[in-house]
Amino acid sequence: MKAGFISIFGKPNAGKSTLLNALMGEKLAIVSNKVQTTRHRIKGILTEKEYQLVFSDTPGIIEPRYKLHEKMMDAVKSALEDGDLALLIVDVRENLEEADAVFSALHLRVPALVLVNKIDLAGQERIKEALDFFESRPYCKKAISISALTGLAKKKLLKEVLAFIPEGEPFFPGDDISDLQTRFFASELIREKIYELAQDEIPYHTAVLIREYTEKTTLVKIVADIIVHRETQKAILIGEHGSMIKRIGTDARKDIEKFIGQKVFLELFVKVKPKWRENDLQLKEYGY
Repeated sequence: MKAGFISIFGKPNAGKSTLLNALMGEKLAIVSNKVQTTRHRIKGILTEKEYQLVFSDTPGIIEPRYKLHEKMMDAVKSALEDGDLALLIVDVRENLEEADAVFSALHLRVPALVLVNKIDLAGQERIKEALDFFESRPYCKKAISISALTGLAKKKLLKEVLAFIPEGEPFFPGDDISDLQTRFFASELIREKIYELAQDEIPYHTAVLIREYTEKTTLVKIVADIIVHRETQKAILIGEHGSMIKRIGTDARKDIEKFIGQKVFLELFVKVKPKWRENDLQLKEYGY
């Protein structure tokens, strides 16, 4: 049996979370067209008879502006320290030299495959240009074109991945799909709805804290706080006569029910915590 760790790296919006979800056949990482959606290192555990592959989705690589950003980049650094293979994902439409600079700066100690993503949005000439460019880079063992969103050739990609994975015993029980608790995914699904429904900068000023996660006989009760910076942001998230918070709660509840396969009672509160992104104690409380 083969067993190993594979880390996924790339710039914001390259498609890292979409790739993880496609590989797992399960929505583990929230997805948004806004950048910097992923804040944590999320592991997806793919177990078959012949292998166990532990994929790590990491935050998009950015220059930190807040302590929150520093925590996000710490997740990237921790993924660099363990692993058998790196998947470097790049949007085919990106500036190739900029992506190369990001990948080179990782100073990888493990082999890397470059995944040229979103090929459904580019012509063959551009795809070939990107593949040829990365094939020539010293960190790249092979460049592969993919479309993580519209149809991933999963078996083909896994065959390429497995070539770099050593023989070994599995790291996790066979029925585990992640090392994170269900309450983490509940908080992420709530945060995803904020990205979908709230405009502009609001999602970047919010965190979600699960205060109660209780499994009852007929349903799961979840009580969560949505943390914001200012009273004005609280007013926006609540909406006129509570319309926005109701939409967020309804949509999040449906996705959580789908994820855990149980009925959910979800109660949301919006709380103001000024400058939480710069407060070490609050960042720790919110899971960063």
